[in-house]
Amino acid sequence: MSERQSAGGRRIMRRALVRNRGRLAAGIVGTSLHQAAEALVPVAIGVVIDRAVATGDGTALALSLAGLAALFTVLTLSWRYGARSLVAAVQQESHLLRVEASARAIDPRRADTGLRSGELLSVTTSDADRTARVLHFIPGAFATVVGLAVAAVSLLRIDTALGAGVLVAVPVLVAAVQLAGPLLTRRATAQQAAVARTAGLATDLVRGLPALRGIGAEENAAHRYRESSATALRSALRAALPSGLYLGATTMGGGLLLAGVAGFAGTAAIQGRISVGELVAIVGLAQFLAEPVRELGMYTMGFAVSRASANRLAGVVDAPFRLDAAEAGGGAEPAEAPSDPEARVEFKGVRHATLDGLDLVLGPGEMLGVVCLEPADAQALFALLSGRVPAAEREGRAVVRPGLLAEPHDVDLFEGTLRSNMLAGVPGGDGDIGPALRASAADEVVRTVPGGLDAPVTDRGTTLSGGQRQRVGLARALAADPPALVLHDPTTAVDAVTEENIAEGLRALRHGPGSDRSTAVLTSSPALLARADRVLVVADGRVAAEGTHAELAASDAGYARAVLR
Repeated sequence: MSERQSAGGRRIMRRALVRNRGRLAAGIVGTSLHQAAEALVPVAIGVVIDRAVATGDGTALALSLAGLAALFTVLTLSWRYGARSLVAAVQQESHLLRVEASARAIDPRRADTGLRSGELLSVTTSDADRTARVLHFIPGAFATVVGLAVAAVSLLRIDTALGAGVLVAVPVLVAAVQLAGPLLTRRATAQQAAVARTAGLATDLVRGLPALRGIGAEENAAHRYRESSATALRSALRAALPSGLYLGATTMGGGLLLAGVAGFAGTAAIQGRISVGELVAIVGLAQFLAEPVRELGMYTMGFAVSRASANRLAGVVDAPFRLDAAEAGGGAEPAEAPSDPEARVEFKGVRHATLDGLDLVLGPGEMLGVVCLEPADAQALFALLSGRVPAAEREGRAVVRPGLLAEPHDVDLFEGTLRSNMLAGVPGGDGDIGPALRASAADEVVRTVPGGLDAPVTDRGTTLSGGQRQRVGLARALAADPPALVLHDPTTAVDAVTEENIAEGLRALRHGPGSDRSTAVLTSSPALLARADRVLVVADGRVAAEGTHAELAASDAGYARAVLR
């Protein structure tokens, strides 16, 4: 764990305490009053014995019983309202932390967390919840200290020596068991990280199960999971050992304190230094003392777990972004304006990965086809267009206007329905998706799957075929209707007839009369390239030829070999 994460974890916990200070104050008052009332119960019973039972005074007995009833009323109501405030604070903070971590994880500027999707899921759910529980542990620890103080003062009033001994013994015992706190935090951090890695691996394996079966890799995948799970088990056992010893030490310390106080009180009663009622009060207080000491141990261990989770959460919410707002299409104007002020995209002498001095302009209303003779060039170009490449990792001028949507070749679908997936990019999540369905030939998918638009879709669309997923992803991109759209091989999994229909539908939907929408298609599909206004041929990392599909097919042998089927 880095120092940055540790500092970030402390900041997250401090912020949680500050922004829930109102509920925490109410919770601390309520739970502290509850602990004080609990400590006073044996004292009140001792008073009743001495002043009413031993004397046979009926009036004193009635008043004492009324006092006990009032004490138990305060005890019950203070716990009810104090605990309610703390639970509300924990739930509210847990919600805010989940939202914050999730927003960071899905931010288009791409936070560099270094975590896989399964680990991110663990942090944004389990770690957020565990971090928020600090709002229960700290007030709980404060309330137990109040209870211990009330018990110690009560003992002082009964017997000075006994009270002084308790006042010395309890802080020493508490301070001794706190020494295990840093070790508990380290072990809890390691355990949570190991469990998150295993959960992430399990998520990836379940998602990729059909592919694993297809290549016969189930046994290898199972072996990897067994190894990861065994590592998580070892981390859990390493964390359990100091936790068990810690709880055992606090329980034993509370028990020894109880035995010592009870033994001292018994001796004092035999010697006649204290009354029967005081003996009962002392024994009751001794029994009470054991519980707060044990609870302090629980709260310390819980705080260690919360701190470990806060550190992991800080690794997500404080992770630096790989891209700035302009690169991510966040609405900011680029630092360097394009030479063509209307251009949606302008690359000038761009070098990145296999690209070596690429020039490209996508103008308003234009449908541009791009044929990359090497797949690596297409991947590098799509990464640039989709905003995944930080400025520090490229050379030349690369201006991508806000509002550009890049639809990858490997379509990502979400758990839900066909309708919810297709409306994912539509503002407000509602609208007429009929034109997008027809243009992408996804209307055929809707007709053939049971349930139509309400048909369930699993995570990553594993219940759909490759061609169906591709058409649903294209429909989603078209339904969003962005000013500029980049498609990477959108028809590789469909038959020739469907490909022709998609090419015609794409052109008609986005480039009808008067439209200023821009579309760039990285493809080798002759059907799509034939509809493009211009086609660029990229070879050796730069534009090698330019023209219409018909011109290039007739004059460029390399282009003809790449696209003609």
